[in-house]
Amino acid sequence: MVLFSVCSRPLNTIRMGHTSLDKIIALQNKPSNIRNLCILAHVDHGKTTLADCLVASNGIISSRLAGKLRYLDSREDEQIRGITMKSSAISLHYSVGGEDYLINLIDSPGHVDFSSEVSTAVRLCDGAIIIVDAVEGVCPQTQAVLRQAWLENIRPVLVINKIDRLIGELKLTSQEAYIHLQKILEQVNAVTGSLFTSKVLEERAEKELEVREVGGGDSGEQVYDWSAGLEESDDSDLYFSPEQGNVVFASAIDGWGFSIHQFAHIYSQKMGIKAEVLLKTLWGDFYLNAKAKRIMKGAQSKGKKPLFVQLVLDNIWSLYDAIVTRRDKEKVEKVVSSLGVKVAARDCRHSDPKVLLSAICSQWLPVSHAVLTMVCNKLPSPLDMAAERVEKLMCVGARRFDCLPQKTQELKRAFLECKSDTAAPVIMFVSKMFAVDSKALPQNKQRPLTQEEMAQRRELARQRHAEKLAATHTADSPQQPLLHSQSGAELQTAPPAGGNSTGKSVLPLHSTTHTPTHRALTLKENNGENEEGKEHFIAFARVYSGVVKKGQKVFVLGPKYDPTEGLEKLPESCTATDDLCAVAHMACCSLGSLYLLMGRELEELEEVPAGNVLGIGGMEDWILKSATVSTTPACPPFTPLNFEATPIVRVAIEPKHPSEMPKLVRGMKLLNQADPCAEVLIQETGEHVLVTAGEVHLQRCLDDLRERFAKIEISVSKPIIPFRETIVRPPKVDMVNEDLGKQQKVAVIHQVKEEQAKYPETVQVDSTGLVTLTTANKMATVGVRAIPLPEEVTQLLEGNSDLIRTMELFSLSMKEGKTLEINQKTLESIQDLKQKLESNMQGRKWRNAVNRIWSFGPRRYGPNILVNNLEGYQRPSVWQCLEKERSRTETYRDFDNSIVSGFQLATLSGPMCEEPLMGVCFSLEKWDMRLPQQPSDQNLVEGNQVSHDGPTDVHSGTDAVSEHARDQEPQEASSSESMEPTSSNSRGKRRNIATLVDCYGPFSGQLIAAMKEACRHAFQAKPQRLMAAMYTCEIMATAEVLGRVYAVLSKREGRVLQEEMKEGTEVFIIKAVLPVAESFGFADEIRKRTSGLASPQLVFSHWEVIHSDPFWVPTTEEEYLHFGEKADSVNQALKYMNGVRRRKGLYVEEKIVEHAEKQRTLSKNK
Repeated sequence: MVLFSVCSRPLNTIRMGHTSLDKIIALQNKPSNIRNLCILAHVDHGKTTLADCLVASNGIISSRLAGKLRYLDSREDEQIRGITMKSSAISLHYSVGGEDYLINLIDSPGHVDFSSEVSTAVRLCDGAIIIVDAVEGVCPQTQAVLRQAWLENIRPVLVINKIDRLIGELKLTSQEAYIHLQKILEQVNAVTGSLFTSKVLEERAEKELEVREVGGGDSGEQVYDWSAGLEESDDSDLYFSPEQGNVVFASAIDGWGFSIHQFAHIYSQKMGIKAEVLLKTLWGDFYLNAKAKRIMKGAQSKGKKPLFVQLVLDNIWSLYDAIVTRRDKEKVEKVVSSLGVKVAARDCRHSDPKVLLSAICSQWLPVSHAVLTMVCNKLPSPLDMAAERVEKLMCVGARRFDCLPQKTQELKRAFLECKSDTAAPVIMFVSKMFAVDSKALPQNKQRPLTQEEMAQRRELARQRHAEKLAATHTADSPQQPLLHSQSGAELQTAPPAGGNSTGKSVLPLHSTTHTPTHRALTLKENNGENEEGKEHFIAFARVYSGVVKKGQKVFVLGPKYDPTEGLEKLPESCTATDDLCAVAHMACCSLGSLYLLMGRELEELEEVPAGNVLGIGGMEDWILKSATVSTTPACPPFTPLNFEATPIVRVAIEPKHPSEMPKLVRGMKLLNQADPCAEVLIQETGEHVLVTAGEVHLQRCLDDLRERFAKIEISVSKPIIPFRETIVRPPKVDMVNEDLGKQQKVAVIHQVKEEQAKYPETVQVDSTGLVTLTTANKMATVGVRAIPLPEEVTQLLEGNSDLIRTMELFSLSMKEGKTLEINQKTLESIQDLKQKLESNMQGRKWRNAVNRIWSFGPRRYGPNILVNNLEGYQRPSVWQCLEKERSRTETYRDFDNSIVSGFQLATLSGPMCEEPLMGVCFSLEKWDMRLPQQPSDQNLVEGNQVSHDGPTDVHSGTDAVSEHARDQEPQEASSSESMEPTSSNSRGKRRNIATLVDCYGPFSGQLIAAMKEACRHAFQAKPQRLMAAMYTCEIMATAEVLGRVYAVLSKREGRVLQEEMKEGTEVFIIKAVLPVAESFGFADEIRKRTSGLASPQLVFSHWEVIHSDPFWVPTTEEEYLHFGEKADSVNQALKYMNGVRRRKGLYVEEKIVEHAEKQRTLSKNK
């Protein structure tokens, strides 16, 4: 039944026109009516189409072009690919309930390669519109953006988009569509609920810990009730629910969208039911009892149509049926008249029914009205910023908010009040730098000419025309003398009375006089040629406090800036305009032009008050990617952005013509600044390497480099695939799955003896894998054993690199005699990490290993550990930040740093192909320093003892020895004065002492090299394996192309983890893992093989051991039989290893031609 008669008028009661700049500037001064929001979703869920509809509501683009123009996709490659690649901002004006609102809207990408752009957008916003495709539901990137919004403490609202696909593609009835929409809502709320649950349980654990510390530990047993904290917590406003008004159902491409508030308002007038009652019952298990004229509960159990289906969805389904499916003109006319909308005649005659549908729906249920009303009512203004979010922004790393200086803590009030007074300190955060062409800047745009300028240009055109005519006239009659006026500048001719003949005015050929206007225009043209194509950088920022003015002097604060140090060094109440002393990680600069961001356009502003998003020019020399900007040195740097994607795809770049190398270097610097996720490195080999998040991101960066930043032809290497090196336990079976029995060990033992012969004389390897290595000067011996770490431990270390870095910083500050305050939450996380390590490192060989950890590596926070198994050496623990008091018995031994440095170098580049190690524990079991002792010289004996056992707190072993030598010199001098004249023998001993002192200089370096080599040999003594980087791959495909998807996956060494059918659709979701090394061209190949019916999303997931041994050769009889004597079948690990070695210029052991003779065949050629 069609109920259009109920909806007698369109909901679009407010039509927005084009908003003037003055109106937006006026609205910027009212923070309570500002809404800063971003649009977040999975790729192709309709973000940019919805943004077009919202932009069209302000008259910036035509409503007919909404969804087709993609106004905020201003890059050419965005338009070609049909995906957003960068976040773009636009300011919109909207009026509702008699109030004017300023909507600062940021459209963000949905492709996983550009998730860093999402992070930059989310940081500047207070709310987010989450869009979910009605057919595809919650996808991986939907979960990722919900998590990002949660981590930044911003409030989301939901738009379920593409409901037209339920009608056109899935052919669902209105009842089935309602059930489908309910499930999507449950999926979204399940993601939000899991985030909320984890937060509540964390807070509860913190409270319990505080209570335990205050009241002492409970000795009695307690039953842990995990749900207690959840029951007390209020989560009523957390979930998405149509009756709360934070859900809109829409089809942005057809221009319609609604919230149930709109229908509740309409039906309350027509049916005489209170709007409040309808709000509670329109969504849910309620139905309308026509006889009793009452709304009853239990629609599902009684087999009745739910109210939402009967009053809302049936209308929309009937509309689509009449216009799109049956094209019933009579019914369409009835619908148009009952709704009271005006449809142009050309829309009615159009061959595409969607044009007529869009014309009707955009007036009846305009999506911009529904979404912007929800945004204004449900999302917070800058004044409503939560105190928790402010503290989170101000506390970098391990710092506690209450440990920040008092002046810094007072700034919290400035954040919360969001004042725009001149007295309020200016606090801004720049989330990214983006490049714009000089032509796009407002000052370089063409503006309408004034009357004077038009007159000058007219005069100039006349003069040029006269010059051209003079040149032509001279060429035609060269013997005719030129007539000049007295000034020699022009020829005046009196036109004849008749209008038929033309009067000619001639300028001399060699005249050098120009009018001032002509000269000015010529200079302007020349400057324009120089400026053309030059890239200008604009900082994408938000003002949190104060008023930002053009030309204002400010402090730019780096991520490592410490406000405590700044306040100590700088005088009180100082400003950026004063002449101040240098402070680390702080710079003073003047703000350039301020811009209002309007999508593809920029509008110049003089000042911007608090709570607004803006662009700032002239900051490229001061900010690389992101920074905190303030007028007070008490302001702390904001916490770094949360990036979901890890840059993993590397390519080496060089110019086609070597002479253009400076242009490439400059271009890569600009690219590094313009892209928040891209990294530019110069390797030891001299290669310029670009690191990106994925294949699409890489292509965009290379296009930018060629066309915008370097503007040269470049050569790009094949992708540089990262690998890791590790060791595993000795295998129990051979390559043909036979047990390695005693009868087969002969070949293995023979192989070990051959390997032992390869080691140098100074290296000894015993049967247990302990490697003993002596330095070249025979003064030190180290014994190292390599042990594979359990997989859980490796994952723990990799996932907690920030905590390990904090621990290292604390240890370093303690070594230097300083103290570093670490907040309680971080300490708890470190304690938790220690407990997890202890629980995962069980067994005899790991006994007390966690407390004996010497260092982590590489770079002091990697997933490898060095364990101290030396007898009698108690050094300070890496866990000393958890200790209340430092033990006095624990001291650093001489050359402690040399051992750590050797370990760091060994883990940074392994012996297989110079790639970093992962999941390896090096146990130092022997460290002797045998310094030669002279029995006749007591001082030397004492010196030897001190250098062996003496506790000194030093930065490097070399410094320790040189200080020790300096201390000894006066003692030796005094003793030589009191002694009798010495013989030549004693003088020889003195020379020995001098030589020993000189040997101390390079000794530290020799120890580093010895430790590094010992670790490498210990690593090689165990079964070695390569680890490959893996992507998780989620593919949505229909049943008919499923086989082709599997074929592509298996060809590329992929492994399917899960396959499930999406309920109510014909779509299968395949989850798989795929090596990064095999992923290049994967998306294109899968699209080609499936004719575009399947498209994958690749996200870096983890590192996985490649189980085949790269050094494997057949050693048992069964292996010889199975693989042959040469065993020349493809070894994937060896192929990868040799590829990396070849690229790095290392030796590769391979035979080019083994058997060159022609193959013989038994049958003759016919």
